[in-house]
Amino acid sequence: MKLESPKISVSKSPQEVFEFLSDVKNFEALMPENISKFEVLDTDKFLFALKGMPEIILKKKEAIAPNKIVLGAAGGKLDFSLIGNIAETGNDSSEVQLEFTGDFNPMMAMMIKGPISKFIETLATSIPEAI
Repeated sequence: MKLESPKISVSKSPQEVFEFLSDVKNFEALMPENISKFEVLDTDKFLFALKGMPEIILKKKEAIAPNKIVLGAAGGKLDFSLIGNIAETGNDSSEVQLEFTGDFNPMMAMMIKGPISKFIETLATSIPEAI
């Protein structure tokens, strides 16, 4: 399953956006209002939970400055990645798109497609105000 957020314009350079997303504690500022828990576990790992959902641990898996950052599931039964793609659009401006990829059975994919789509859209649209 592959889901993509809308492309979001940010009036910061790709390097500034990359540095912001590289610091896992900054993800707390991007979380939706229905977050019930957020905890930084390590310099490259954090845990979060949304109301009514199980806790999820994300770990920074790959960082290619200044265009890509990959977070992946750290433990748990589900294997997925959250990828931040950053593209330069001009002087001190960039475009960010979040991509969610995971290997799920059809029933699970059907159940989580809507909530995950909304979640990554919320994360992406929060980036310009958070930086």
